[in-house]
This record gives sequence, structure tokens and C-alpha cells, in this order.
Amino acid sequence: MKAMVLPAVGRELVLEERADPEPGPGQVRVRVEACGVCRTDLHVVDGDLADVRVPIVPGHEIVGRVDAVGPGVVGVAHGARVGVPWLGHTCGACPYCRSDRENLCDRPVFTGYSRDGGFASHVIADVDYAFELGDLADPVATAPLMCAGLIGWRSLVMAGPARRIGLYGFGAAAHILAQVCRWQGREVYAFTRPGDVQAQEHARSLGARWAGGSDEAPPERLDAAILFAPVGDLVPLALSAVGKGGRVVCGGIHMSDIPRIPYRLLWEERHLLSVANLTRRDAVEFLAIAGKAGVRTTTSVYPLQEANAALADLRAGRFQGAAVLVP
Repeated sequence: MKAMVLPAVGRELVLEERADPEPGPGQVRVRVEACGVCRTDLHVVDGDLADVRVPIVPGHEIVGRVDAVGPGVVGVAHGARVGVPWLGHTCGACPYCRSDRENLCDRPVFTGYSRDGGFASHVIADVDYAFELGDLADPVATAPLMCAGLIGWRSLVMAGPARRIGLYGFGAAAHILAQVCRWQGREVYAFTRPGDVQAQEHARSLGARWAGGSDEAPPERLDAAILFAPVGDLVPLALSAVGKGGRVVCGGIHMSDIPRIPYRLLWEERHLLSVANLTRRDAVEFLAIAGKAGVRTTTSVYPLQEANAALADLRAGRFQGAAVLVP
């Protein structure tokens, strides 16, 4: 197999040839057809997340076909197309798992962070965390749904029944979520990097009622806001943009420090929330919703060996939507 490997935090990925991995009990081996490049991958490479296991193969927005099964695996056909997300395994025994909050598991395994991920030609996954997608799925178009889509969906659920919703950082997650919001009849207000006219035009093309810079105030009060940009300075801006009882949801796994917040921005029963990881239920719900809503992803495709270029372009905001690696 081929894999793009992070040898140490802060280094560029290196292309390696490895023996094909063998699935263990309850696992499958997936021949990767496409793997999205997520901002979390940047956080892994840059060392923003603690305890990165190196060397590691990043990547957790995986679509591919099962080409080997481990002992005890039943009901998964050879050749079945599956999606493999960030959450790769949970203990099933901690208080969070037992209370239907497996996204907060005390002993989780994360794809591309604590277990080798999808920046490769093959990947191992627990069968219970690999979601069958059917034969009609376009792997490149589907790959961003496996994290950008899932985290966006979980963030939207936490935002509640907001009619006017602001999306801060109009990248992979927001461009998917905007389509779901419009299908649900919500009004979308898109906030981009100041002066990013292309991203603002992209947001309007997907049905955003308004698009502007993150330093601008929306034309009317929002009911909720979701932050996908990992910028702590946006939190007080978002709080000031939502009305009484409004919610601000931080949808990323990492964010720069939040500055001091005047209490008046939180008063009037505004809520400040964070999203952590995802659950298998999120995946089942969202994949069904994405089909009904007719979600179409905007993608830029890179060969596997150009993973470093894809990460650099994501960091610099050089494309709209999502980057996807193809082995």
C-alpha cells in the first residue's frame, strides 16, 4: 500500500510504501477511493492537538470499498462501499458511552489521529464505525460529508430551531450545511475572511441570504451562529450578532484563545456551546438528510502524493468547498 505519513509534528508528510494492513477481529480493510482533507488534519500536522501519535497517516473523511474482513465480521459484503469518519472506536463501558454520549468516550480511537487514516491506498476500520454508502455514491463528492458534513450536522442540531443562522468560516462544513439549512427553510448568513469576495459569492450561490466579512454585522439579529473558523476572536462577535436567547456553537476541535467577553454579550440567556466529535447516530441521520436535501459538494481533487499541497492550499484558503485526495 501507499501512504502519506506524518513522521513528526510540524513536518511535511512523506510518501511511504508499506505492506497491506490486515484487519483484526471486528475490523475491515478498506481500499480508499477518496479521502477529504479536513482542517482537523491541519491541526494534527501542526501540533495544535495534544498527544498526536506519530508517525501517523492523517485523514478521516474516507470513502472506499471493503476488500478484506477480519474475524467475527458478518453482514458486510466484499466490495461494499463504506464511509469511515473521525470517530473510529469507543470503549462502550465508560459513563459517557453508557449514557448514549459516545462522542465523549473516555477511551476513544480517532481515525488519522490515534489510528492510521485515509491519506493512503488502504485503511483499517472497525466495522461498527464504517457506514455503508451503496454503489451509487460518488466517492469524491461523498468524502467531505464524512466529517465536514457530520460535524456541521451535529452543530446544527445543537443550534436548535433557529430560523436565521450565521455560519462563520465558509469552508467545507459551511458550504454543506448551508444547503441543508436552505432545504429546511432557514435563512443563512455567511461570514468569511474579510475581503474574501470569492467565498462570499460561493455562499450566495448556495442560497445564503447575506454574505460578508466576519468583521461585519449582519443586517438583522441572528437566532443562532455556528463557528467553523478556528478563531477565538469571532466568539464575542458572534455573541453580539445573535438576539436574546440565541445560541453560538463552536464547531471545531481546536480554536485560538477566546478573548475576554463582557457579560452583557452573554446576558439575556444567550448560550455558548462546543461540539465534540460525533456519534454513529449522527452519521446515520445526516447521510439520510444529505440525500433528501440534494447536497452537492464543491471539491478540488489532488493526487495522494500531493497531500502536502492540499494541506497548504487549505491553510491559505485557495479553494472553495473541500479538498479531496485520490490514491
